[in-house]
Amino acid sequence: MIKPHGSDTLNPLYVQDDAKRAELLKEAEGLPSIVVCSAAAANAVMMAGGYFNPLTGYMNKADALGTAEKMQTASGVFFPVPIVNMVEDASSIKDAKRIALKDPNVEGNPILAVMDVEAIETFTDDEMKMMTDKIFRTDDMEHPGVKAFNSVGKTCISGPIQVLNFSYFDKEFPETFRTAYQIREEMGKMGWEKVVAFQTRNPMHLAHEELCRMAWKAVKADGILVHMLLGKLKKGDIPADVRDACIRVMAENYFEPNTVLITGYGFDMLYAGPREAVLHALFRQNTGCTHLIVGRDHAGVGDYYGPFDAQTIFDDEVPKGALDIEIFNADHTAWSKKLNKVVMMRDVPDHTKEDFILLSGTKVRAMLSEGTAPPKEFSRPEVAKILITYYQGLEEKPEIKLGKHSG
Repeated sequence: MIKPHGSDTLNPLYVQDDAKRAELLKEAEGLPSIVVCSAAAANAVMMAGGYFNPLTGYMNKADALGTAEKMQTASGVFFPVPIVNMVEDASSIKDAKRIALKDPNVEGNPILAVMDVEAIETFTDDEMKMMTDKIFRTDDMEHPGVKAFNSVGKTCISGPIQVLNFSYFDKEFPETFRTAYQIREEMGKMGWEKVVAFQTRNPMHLAHEELCRMAWKAVKADGILVHMLLGKLKKGDIPADVRDACIRVMAENYFEPNTVLITGYGFDMLYAGPREAVLHALFRQNTGCTHLIVGRDHAGVGDYYGPFDAQTIFDDEVPKGALDIEIFNADHTAWSKKLNKVVMMRDVPDHTKEDFILLSGTKVRAMLSEGTAPPKEFSRPEVAKILITYYQGLEEKPEIKLGKHSG
C-alpha cells in the first residue's frame, strides 16, 4: 500500500472517541446551526473517512479558486476540485465562530459535524463561472454537475470540522460503506500491497468484470478494490442498493476467492469527467491503492468530454509527482466474436465494429424492462436477473424508490 496524499499517515476527521463525540454532540445542540446542501454533507462524510486527506475542513475562497483554476490550494497543496460548504444565505450564523452543521439527507436534519468558522465569503458571478468552466469544462446548466454546483448558493463557509457521523451511508449500506482507513485496515489484514481500484456508479457487466481482471493481471496486483459510489446520482441512473446486489453476485460467482474487496463511499457524483477522474485517483491513494483503472469516458456524462480526456489530464495537467497512485489506462472493452472473449478494442486492430457484441444503454434498458436478459457475452445471468426485477418494478410501480438517496 502507498502512503496517503499530502501526509505520512491518514488523518480522518471523524471523531472516533465515543466520549469526545458525545461531548461534541451535546455542545452542538447549543450552537448556531445551518442545514448544509447535499454536496457539502457528502464532502463532510468524505473528510470524515479520510478520503480527502490532507484537508482539515472546508476550503476558503482562495483555496477554492486555486483548486478550480490550477488544482492547487493557496498553500500549494495539490487538490483537483474545490471542497466547499456553499449556502445561499449565511445570515443566521453571521457572527458565530463555532456552528453545528445539519444533515439535509436524513429525516429530522440531525447534526452531522461541528465547524469552527474561519471565514464567510461570497463568490462573484465571474468567479462562479470560472470555477464551473474549469471543473466541468462547460457552463451548460443541462449538465447535472454544473446544475448542482450552481444551485446551492454563492456564499462559502470555511474552516475545520469535526464529524460526528457518516450520514445515512453506514446505516443504509452497512455491508458496503467503508472509510478510507477501514479499507486500509482490511487490505492490510489480507496482506495486499499492490491493489488496483475500479470506480463504478453502474452495475458491472461482463466487460467491466474482465477489465478488472485484465488490470489485476497486467500490474500483478494482490487484489482488486471495487469501489462504488453510494451518494446522489442523476435521474435515470441505477440506485445504489441495486448496483450493490449486482456487483456482489458477480464477484461471488466469477472471481477467485480473496481477490476482490467490494466497498462503497459516501459522495454525490459530480459528472466532472477529467477533474473527477483525478479526484478519484487522489482518494483511492488515500485508501492505499497503488493503481486506478481509468476507462473510456470515465466519470463523464452525455457528450461533454472526449472519450479519453480523463486519461490525458494525468499527462497534460496533473503536475509530475502530485500523486503517487498510478493510472491504468483502459480502452473500451467488449466481446470479440472472432476471439470468443472480452478484449480491449485497441488490442485488436484487425477487428471491425461488426466483430464485437455492442449494445447501447438504451437497448439494454429496453431488454431488461421487457424481461429479456442481454446475451451472455454482455452480462452475467445472475446480474441480469437482478436488473430485470428492478426495471420491471419501475414499469409496474413508477413511484418505486429502491435507493431513496440515489436518483
